[in-house]
Amino acid sequence: MSTANWVASIGVGILLIGFFLNIFGYINNKNKWYAFLNAFGGLISCYASWMVSFYPFVVLNIIWSITALISLFKKDVSRETLDKDL
Repeated sequence: MSTANWVASIGVGILLIGFFLNIFGYINNKNKWYAFLNAFGGLISCYASWMVSFYPFVVLNIIWSITALISLFKKDVSRETLDKDL
């Protein structure tokens, strides 16, 4: 197996671990670990896609990772607080 395949397998594995933990209720989608797993797995998958020059997945994984990083560092605001402001 090539280096790119190993890197991609690790990145996708990390994404799937986060997905599994979320779906089976071990962590919810507001959990910082969930955001971290998505950001880290997405960045590794992005690198693997870049290694094989598959640029649509590079773009997809950059957006995936940036979104996860934003959710990792954003301030938690409850839905009730947002509804009161409207």
